[in-house]
Amino acid sequence: MNPLPITCLLHLLLLLVVTDAFSLIPKKATVQIYNDLGTGTDLTVHCKSKDDDLGEQHLGYRNYFEFRFRPSIFQNTLFYCSFQWNGITHWFDIYVELRDKPFCRECVWDIRPDGPCLTNYDLCLPWNS
Repeated sequence: MNPLPITCLLHLLLLLVVTDAFSLIPKKATVQIYNDLGTGTDLTVHCKSKDDDLGEQHLGYRNYFEFRFRPSIFQNTLFYCSFQWNGITHWFDIYVELRDKPFCRECVWDIRPDGPCLTNYDLCLPWNS
């Protein structure tokens, strides 16, 4: 029996497993943004990246906006958002690939008056200056 076809098949299978484990095409990330400002306070969110404008979203209390994207292979993906309520405006970098990708494929943010909180890690950050 000729071992060449079996050897080729095993090499191909090994290549597929290794390629999937160290894929050059990053898996999609998800960002969810919840209004946690309090009952009766509506939140207007406007998120953008260098290439995409996701438009304005109007969120009632505990409602959320979600978007998905594939991070860059160059690890420079950045989405930033403005947050407006009751005449107040703040900015925040809602997804910074070098900060978020290592531990956060699904980033769930609660927007609070004193800053956004990454709820799945109980981490609150200040607004951008």
